[in-house]
Amino acid sequence: MLSLEGRAALVTGGAKRIGRAIALALGRAGAEVVVHYRNSAGEAEEVAAAIRNAGGTATTLAGDLAEAQGCVALFERALSQAGRMDILVNSASLFEESRLGSLTEAEVIRQLEVNTLAPLELSRRFAAHVRSRAGNGGPAWKGSIVNLLDSRIVDYDRSHLAYALSKRALFSLGRMMAIEFAPEVRVNAVAPGLILPPAGKDRIPCDRSARWRRSRRACSSWPGPSSSPARSCS
Repeated sequence: MLSLEGRAALVTGGAKRIGRAIALALGRAGAEVVVHYRNSAGEAEEVAAAIRNAGGTATTLAGDLAEAQGCVALFERALSQAGRMDILVNSASLFEESRLGSLTEAEVIRQLEVNTLAPLELSRRFAAHVRSRAGNGGPAWKGSIVNLLDSRIVDYDRSHLAYALSKRALFSLGRMMAIEFAPEVRVNAVAPGLILPPAGKDRIPCDRSARWRRSRRACSSWPGPSSSPARSCS
């Protein structure tokens, strides 16, 4: 396993689901992990405690990513706690239902604020920190940003339109950041396929409906990433 000893990571949405798994993996690799949460204080502390019990270092931070000032405050507090920041994982997101026929401006803005604009603000702060550290004779280690996308960016999910738009925007934004932040900061993205649904959502089997399979075939010609997200149920 790659050693991340001496590195510090901020994982937004690190209390649950994929964010939790990423935070734990970073801790196992030796990174000091700042676990961000909005309302899930208990779950976030469980993640941090698991890292500490395994011999690592971890803390938790609450923060509302719906406003730019909240993102600024979160990054500054994370930096103050860890003393440095080497890895940023933008995992936090809203996943709310919305459909084309009833989609409202407020729904789109709410999804963009958390799923797109928050990663943008955090990433700009992170890149500025890494560049200032390098300019002051700091270590040669380059910063790394990982954005969590969704395979819906190349498929059609008619029930979560605003969410899909926000993740598609984050995909494009990530490509821009990869160019603008280079060479000090590396920017990558991960677009998971089907995973277990959030609490309260129905489980959707791989062959959930003929209509869903038809929509996948119809969307297969959409332009997408050079390496399309995996489309398996694993």
